[in-house]
Amino acid sequence: MLLRTKVAVRSRPFSYLFWLASASLFVPFEVYAFSLDEVAAEARALVNEPYVEPVSNLPPEFSEMEFADYQKMQPKPEKFEWREQDTPFKLAFYHQGMHFNTPVRINEIVGSRVEEIKYDPESFDFGDMRFDRQTTSQLGYAGVRILYPINEKGKEDEVMSILGASYFRVIGKGHIYGLSGRGLAIDTALPSGEEFPAFRELWIERPKPEDTHLVFYALMDSPSATGAYKFTLKTGSDAVVDVESKVFMRGSVAKLGIAPLTSMFLFGPNQPSPTANFRPAIHDSNGLAIHTGDDEWLWRPLNNPKQVSVSTFQVENPRGFGLLQRGRDFSDYEDLDDRYDLRPSTWIEPVGDWGKGKVELVEIPTADETNDNIVSFWTPDEMPEKGQPLEFAYRMRWTTNEPALLDDNIAWVQQTLRTPGEIKQSNLIRHLDGSTGMLIDFEGPVLTKLPGDAEVMPQVSVDENAEVLETLLQRNPVTEGWRMTLRLKVKDPQRPVEMRAALVNGSKILTETWSYQLPPST
Repeated sequence: MLLRTKVAVRSRPFSYLFWLASASLFVPFEVYAFSLDEVAAEARALVNEPYVEPVSNLPPEFSEMEFADYQKMQPKPEKFEWREQDTPFKLAFYHQGMHFNTPVRINEIVGSRVEEIKYDPESFDFGDMRFDRQTTSQLGYAGVRILYPINEKGKEDEVMSILGASYFRVIGKGHIYGLSGRGLAIDTALPSGEEFPAFRELWIERPKPEDTHLVFYALMDSPSATGAYKFTLKTGSDAVVDVESKVFMRGSVAKLGIAPLTSMFLFGPNQPSPTANFRPAIHDSNGLAIHTGDDEWLWRPLNNPKQVSVSTFQVENPRGFGLLQRGRDFSDYEDLDDRYDLRPSTWIEPVGDWGKGKVELVEIPTADETNDNIVSFWTPDEMPEKGQPLEFAYRMRWTTNEPALLDDNIAWVQQTLRTPGEIKQSNLIRHLDGSTGMLIDFEGPVLTKLPGDAEVMPQVSVDENAEVLETLLQRNPVTEGWRMTLRLKVKDPQRPVEMRAALVNGSKILTETWSYQLPPST
């Protein structure tokens, strides 16, 4: 670990000081605030050293504990960090345990002073756990929770959680935790196996009494890369996290994921549950949205595939992308315990030009909702050389107001429904003809404001593995939008089908592009 400079003092030659004194501007030293550059210097130094795998320091009673026991170790409110300080933010910590088996060093920044926040087992309530208290003396913190009165004045709500590798979760007013962000993704969904960089050290600035934002820094390390990160958390109805990053490569990697998001999709109307379930849907996110550098809006509904599926969208200088949870009615989920209707979407807004690259979506099979099986990120076409910094800045918006993310002149896909294809016979009885039916509901003010005689036309394309048997477009009087129904004949059920659809009025594009992959049925 490099020695951090608390106060930087630069000596000056006598003649220089004399000149300053004669000008009544005598300044004997300069005091520098902690910054991203200081963390980047540590990351740059680490990249030139062999990677050292952290070694677990956990005794068996902590390393072998079950999740239920891990949940028993809760921070004591009276011991929250900054409890005695005049700041609306408070910190609480995660204890080491299970696979969180190496400590994360956590420091506090106050002005130009940087001090480690020492591990204190007395700050935890261990419930009915039984263990030798001496075994905790050499342990540490696995992560940190950030608390702020987001919902009620005086109530300390957890608004951000940082735990495990480089994972973090954030919520705004009225939200509950859902999908996660990450610092970096390396070689995701490759046969060689994924690498999970980890935050090894954090520096957190103590906020002023009037602050509604919190700044912290992170040092990341992994076999292939090191990195320095600055996070600025802003609270409100939406939670906003501004990220600045500098990544240094130890060697070559096949794939680098910038601004990665990790979520869960089990089933929904586009892919109903294979077994009877009172819930219409279980997911933290149900689609990937992309705003391309060419000003096209894309919506990719998510799947729970039978085999790992990787979809790529070539996007130069993306304007935005994210995993969204569309559907905010409780009836969309009917789950009183897990409240999927309150889980936020996360939208990535790049700062500056990111260059040539692509947004990638990885969908992984899962049998239950306890496993995150969805990953998305942007990956550059060209990897940096060893030691050269890769710098990216972006804003992360955690929101339940998904329509506000889009331009006012673009309608969105509210839901995608999949059903066996049917035709109505002359006797009005529905007949299943072996085709596949897709129903896409488009909504938005741009559609609501159209005159009654507006000529709205569908634009539909499918790949060579399917034939469109019928396209039906209807006004939806309930939503004041439009419903498009496609009836498809799949040629080879063992192969996926790629489809695209949008609505236009003459030369004007009215909606985002629905881009869906019908997964193989076997």
